[in-house]
Amino acid sequence: MKEHKRSNKQLRILFLSVILSIFLVFSLISIQLVQRTISTNSQVMGQEIARSFSTSEDANLYAYELLLRNATQWLSGQLEEGKSREEVQHWMEDYLSYVSDTLGSKGIDMCASIGGQILAATYWEGDDTFDPTAQNWYQMAMAADGDIIYTDAYNDVVTGLAVITIAQRIGNTNDVLAIDLFPQHFQQWSSMEALPADSSYFLCDSTGTVLCYDTNGSERIEDVQSYVDQLNEEIDAGIHADTEFSFLKGNDQYGVYYRQTSNGWTSIITLPYRYLFSGLNELALWYAWIFGLFLLLSAIMYLRERRLNQQVELTSETVRVLGDSYYAIYRINFESETYTMLKSEEPLFSALPHQGDYTAFLAQLKEVIEPQAYAEFEDSFSIASIRRLVERKVRDYGGDFQRLFPEGYRWVNVRLLFDDSLDVGEAILCFREVDEEKRRQLQHTELLKESLLTMQKSAEARNLFFANMSHDMRTPLNAIIGMSDLAGHTLSDPERTGDYLRKINHSSKHLLGLINDVLEMSKCEQGKLALERRPFDLREQLDEVLDIFRIQAQNEGKEFHITYDVRNTRVEGDFFRIQQILNNLLSNALKFTSPGQEISLTVRQLDEGAHTQYQFIVQDTGVGMSEEFLSRIFIPFERETRFGAKNVSGTGLGMPIVRNIVLQMEGQIDVQSALGKGSTFTVTIPLALQAGAEEETTPAPAPVEAANLQGRRLLLAEDNELNMELATEVLRMKGVEVVQAWNGREAVERFQESAPGFFDAILMDMQMPEMNGCEAARAIRALPRTDASSVPIIAVTANAFAEDIAATVAAGMNAHIAKPIDFDLLEQTLGRLLVKA
Repeated sequence: MKEHKRSNKQLRILFLSVILSIFLVFSLISIQLVQRTISTNSQVMGQEIARSFSTSEDANLYAYELLLRNATQWLSGQLEEGKSREEVQHWMEDYLSYVSDTLGSKGIDMCASIGGQILAATYWEGDDTFDPTAQNWYQMAMAADGDIIYTDAYNDVVTGLAVITIAQRIGNTNDVLAIDLFPQHFQQWSSMEALPADSSYFLCDSTGTVLCYDTNGSERIEDVQSYVDQLNEEIDAGIHADTEFSFLKGNDQYGVYYRQTSNGWTSIITLPYRYLFSGLNELALWYAWIFGLFLLLSAIMYLRERRLNQQVELTSETVRVLGDSYYAIYRINFESETYTMLKSEEPLFSALPHQGDYTAFLAQLKEVIEPQAYAEFEDSFSIASIRRLVERKVRDYGGDFQRLFPEGYRWVNVRLLFDDSLDVGEAILCFREVDEEKRRQLQHTELLKESLLTMQKSAEARNLFFANMSHDMRTPLNAIIGMSDLAGHTLSDPERTGDYLRKINHSSKHLLGLINDVLEMSKCEQGKLALERRPFDLREQLDEVLDIFRIQAQNEGKEFHITYDVRNTRVEGDFFRIQQILNNLLSNALKFTSPGQEISLTVRQLDEGAHTQYQFIVQDTGVGMSEEFLSRIFIPFERETRFGAKNVSGTGLGMPIVRNIVLQMEGQIDVQSALGKGSTFTVTIPLALQAGAEEETTPAPAPVEAANLQGRRLLLAEDNELNMELATEVLRMKGVEVVQAWNGREAVERFQESAPGFFDAILMDMQMPEMNGCEAARAIRALPRTDASSVPIIAVTANAFAEDIAATVAAGMNAHIAKPIDFDLLEQTLGRLLVKA
């Protein structure tokens, strides 16, 4: 027996010795693994520190790039508006001051190369002789095609300090905007407070030049640039690419970590290894204690686990399957048709026993499930249904329904879960509240339905638009084709032919008006209506616009009155849009009045201030409109069809266009009308007063006199043969001597070959080969002769939008006429310009 006990004791000692040996070997291996892991983690930590410094630098650089982009966009707008160098420089000074004071961006300067000359926010004596186009930043920006560039560090010619320049090309011009960054201010970008002593931080440009550094109080580095050059050589050689070689030899060992910024600079961090590996021995000791404690706890847990009851085991298994996301969990035995409550937080189920018959469980649920959903719930989660789902290996089955809570009905998700870890014949039934999620889902479904309905309405509106367009365009086209055919058969009857031609002309103008209205309406709906702010004299501009309406009223035997009640006529705004509004309103007034009836325009200034309200009242005594139509007057393609109004043609787009323009100009429009009593349209628009504008009187308008073009010489530039023939014949019928040019270059040559003062005016088509109209106008204005800057040039363009007109004004043209040419308007325009000349 003793030998047996001794033998058992020896076996136990041998067993313990083996266990101890295994533990010691495992501990040594573990320490080595921990040391290697710490080394690897140190590399990762160092790289993350370098990444954080690099990210901070990227964020600061992005801020400067954002400042540069904003400044470039603003400066582009300033240049497009024709601002002077002094105004641009003043803007740059204000912008730089704003950036420095408000945004806290210190240590920067701004300059620009405008037209090959330097323009700096901070003046220095070398501005007049400095050639910015020869500078590296200018050439890099021009080659970057609009992207932002960074130079390497260089000495600033003004301060002599090291400087970095970021620059960007201004639009499609040859101008460049640049911001100078002084590296001495980069020190604040990154903080070394969280790093240990003897850590170092260096920021280098793409050539390796140190822009800024922080040694965290250490004096071990005597020559910073030489030290960094050594680091860069080792980085290039790949010495610091992995953990094994990630240190420098010397009095101490340092980890070297680096990362490049988005613009090619390099951030370098050095950390002392004594900091990274401090506490490794203590860690090993603690690891040993923890491992021993783990063995002890494992033994205790093993012994304790054997004593756990079955309910704890069932609960643990259920928790592994479901987690804590369900407010009620039940274990269903579909063999015995019973349930076991594992978790329940429902006061409504307080009377339900912990275990019981599944049929009684379903009866209790019937009291809280919405009545219209219970029948489906009972069928889906009956014992027979559960048995079928388990047989088919359906591991997750369920749906949503509304059930009664103390606060009311809320959405609940029920799931039947099956897993092989459960006992045979068992499944899990659990409930989770999803009211908020379900309501979002239902709301999303409703939004989808509404979107579908909107798309359907949009398709219907599009179909209606094309139907209206087809009808409205076919009507004048049918008249043009039919009347042209009739005119060809009645050449021997001049009176009938002339009547057909007049009707063709009327239908052509109707078709042109429709096309113009559709294009303008399209721009309004797409939000592409451009508004400009230019200084103009309201009285002078209106007098020019209203001339054509005075003549039309005289020709039609109607009275046309204009009244001004304006104290300040020099304002700023978009007169082209004001003209467009009045053209529509006055055209309608003339269209819907008969001979002997009156049309009037009253212009009033309502108040005074930085933005003054101006009111334009167009009143007529014509046929008027019905009350029913007034509610639809601003809807596209709507037209008055009652009584006499139905005999007047129109597109139904004029008033919607007027309303869109008025609203975009932050104005208001009001209309009052009654059948047989005429109409009154009141448009109120805010306009800014010009700086220094004085109050002016408004004398009555001078009577309009017909222009006399007899004996005038005009240079006509047009590349289309039919258009050339038409314009030439009409002008010659009015006594004008016409000299033809078939492209822009030929127009410049004809003018250059003529004697000064030979031509009284120039009609310039816009779209021509070799040289377009704007290029030809600029070339003529630039000629070294006395009449080059004064000869009136009228643009003849098929694109009569605001941006197209602005291009003709910028090219030095005096006026514009839209195609097809209204020769009465052309005669009036020529008469006005020739009188001024």
